[in-house]
Amino acid sequence: MRLVVVGSGIVGSACAYAASVLGADVILIDSDRTGRATSAGAGIISPWASAVDDPEWNALACSAARAYPALVDALAEEGETALGYRQVGALMLTDSAERQREISQRLVARQARWPEMGEVSLLDPGQARGLFPPLRPDAWAVHISGAARVDGRLISAALRRAAGRNGATVLPGDAALRCAHGAVEGVTVADQFLAADAVVAATGAWTDAFVEPAGLTLGVTAQRGQIVHIGLGMTDTSRWPAILPSGTGHYMVAFDDSRVVAGATRETGSGFDYRITPGGLAEVLDEALAVAPGLASGTYLETRIGFRPMGPDIRPLLGTVPGIDGLTVATGLGASGLTMGPYAGELAARVALGTSLPLDLSPFSPVRHGIRTGSRQ
Repeated sequence: MRLVVVGSGIVGSACAYAASVLGADVILIDSDRTGRATSAGAGIISPWASAVDDPEWNALACSAARAYPALVDALAEEGETALGYRQVGALMLTDSAERQREISQRLVARQARWPEMGEVSLLDPGQARGLFPPLRPDAWAVHISGAARVDGRLISAALRRAAGRNGATVLPGDAALRCAHGAVEGVTVADQFLAADAVVAATGAWTDAFVEPAGLTLGVTAQRGQIVHIGLGMTDTSRWPAILPSGTGHYMVAFDDSRVVAGATRETGSGFDYRITPGGLAEVLDEALAVAPGLASGTYLETRIGFRPMGPDIRPLLGTVPGIDGLTVATGLGASGLTMGPYAGELAARVALGTSLPLDLSPFSPVRHGIRTGSRQ
């Protein structure tokens, strides 16, 4: 079976890898678009800390986190170890011991179902600063030992290389979907037609433009995120925990190269406006320095911009499209792309190839809002 996967961010790369392991003839189309969310995201894997109360979203996100270690091990067996992945834990910050206890109780209630979150511990401000020294001196924290981080660029590249060793072909270029008589025929790339038995649209914020030839309007839009990188000289940041301030939507995550990533803006309605703005920089740095004033003496390294694919609601768009045989959609992961992405890609591969699934994807149907406009013949 020939499967064409369009989009080589973390979802598409994971889909191509999973499909290659399952024995499919895989072609991965790598458009490498400017502003691809995978290339900008910070990569905190801690869905148990989320305030999202949608049970279907939580089940998918936590299942994705549970699957990460096995994927990391599988890639290591392929010789791919440079993923930026490490289980470093996370600190959920708050300004009072009372709020700290409330957060802890909510997390502990989830432990029975999701034991991979690890231990949940209450830390006083001194203990919190011991783990993340730039923190302000009055930050109470709840520590989640099982949280991890990953570098989206590194793991996506590793997945593509592993897929290639399993026989997948990676082609650069922009793909156009071709459909006829209620079914996909394949895609066109640089005037070359590639026939396919199935196509996976892992096209991120650009999904609506890609599926338009099928008569679809899925309601996926771009949300700009601006993310600041700060260097800390020769400081060993490799095991610093991720920082999740309560109620702000902002975060910090450290990597092995003495770098702390602070994010992020959530600019709904931005479209594909690829710019670093003074307002975006001010927002991110103000939030970061309010929580971790010790970062003020660091070195500004860069700002990355990513366009998050936002669906009509919190749930990803993941599954087949009724009336368009052979088309699978895998997008709409929003700000959780690097957490859910590898698992969503594997699920998309299984859907496209008709193999068994570990969970019911009907709550994530791409057309659950009834917005399909009909196939073009």
